[in-house]
Amino acid sequence: MKPKTLLLTLTLFLLVFNCSNNIEYSEEFKKETAGGYLYNLDDMIEVYYENNKLMLNWRGGKIEPVAISENEFFVADIYKKFRFVQHPKTKDRYMSIISEDDNGTVTYDYLKAPKGYKTPSLHLEEGNYDKALAGYLEIKKKDSMSIFIKEWDFNSLGYQNIRKHEYKKAIEILKINAALHPNSANVYDSLGEAYLLHGDSLQAYINYKKTLEINSENRRAKKFVIEYETTSSN
Repeated sequence: MKPKTLLLTLTLFLLVFNCSNNIEYSEEFKKETAGGYLYNLDDMIEVYYENNKLMLNWRGGKIEPVAISENEFFVADIYKKFRFVQHPKTKDRYMSIISEDDNGTVTYDYLKAPKGYKTPSLHLEEGNYDKALAGYLEIKKKDSMSIFIKEWDFNSLGYQNIRKHEYKKAIEILKINAALHPNSANVYDSLGEAYLLHGDSLQAYINYKKTLEINSENRRAKKFVIEYETTSSN
């Protein structure tokens, strides 16, 4: 460990005992700083106060950071020191990472989200599929290669629901995948299968047709389309 890093670590551990229990957060400060901060486009750190202690909820885990002062704290889980800041122009609030040398430079790292804001994955989990799609499309607009919109991940999640016979959920998830990846034959093939298992042969036909428009060699799609068209014409 570098001498500077070691010194920072020892200092922070000493501060745990000397500072954390002595800080009195004002009601105004708690109101201004409590809320969700965007760690990334689909992940939030929730800041709240419990018995006058600063607390974080991140990725399902409850974290008690080391409070250094009213406005500064250290999070051991990600080994970073933070301060709450407000952008002078936009007036948006952020969690700012404090560098090891703390040269006074203010960065605007994790934006405080509006009250009631939910990430796309949370909307998806709660079954708010339209809102989930809107959020994922916004992510795609900013970064078309984002890890949060991978075709394989949505496809895998769709099939998890298919295996549980939750076909409606599978269809909604696979519809999002198709909207995010409209040029993929595989997304329509999977969606067609989900509709077929759900008993909606028309939508299965429509999606298998889309599959063939992109990949005319898909045997399963070709077989179903021929059989459907033959049956419909009789």
